Amino acid sequence: MDQKTFHPETQSHGRTAERLTSVTDPLNRGKDAIAEAANGAARSAGSDLQAIRDDLNSLKDTVSRFMSQASGDALKSAREVTSNVAGQVSDVASDLASRGSQLASSAGDQAKTFATELEGMARRNPLGALAGAVAIGVLIGAIGRRG
Repeated sequence: MDQKTFHPETQSHGRTAERLTSVTDPLNRGKDAIAEAANGAARSAGSDLQAIRDDLNSLKDTVSRFMSQASGDALKSAREVTSNVAGQVSDVASDLASRGSQLASSAGDQAKTFATELEGMARRNPLGALAGAVAIGVLIGAIGRRG
């Protein structure tokens, strides 16, 4: 048989070491669990951060495509409006030119008619035509002196 000597200070020291071990084991396991949880959270945060980066890049691409398409549509619309306005202005200008031409033609016809009428009056009454011409000449001379 093995003979063990009982020493109270050794026995007490052994129990303290045993108690210390029984307290430090759960503390070490808790510390390891916390470290593992922190590592898992860091990995999860890293993957979440990468997902957010990917989403932001996708959003940036979508906004860029939208702006490009919107500016292209606006340019196309502006060209159509400009073309329509130019067409309308051209139509109005053409209409005004046509009316102006008709007015000039009508005025020319009236001037010819008036000249023909004056010529007819001068043939019927030569002295009256001569007196009218002198009166008009005097009037033009008087206006010329004032100016």
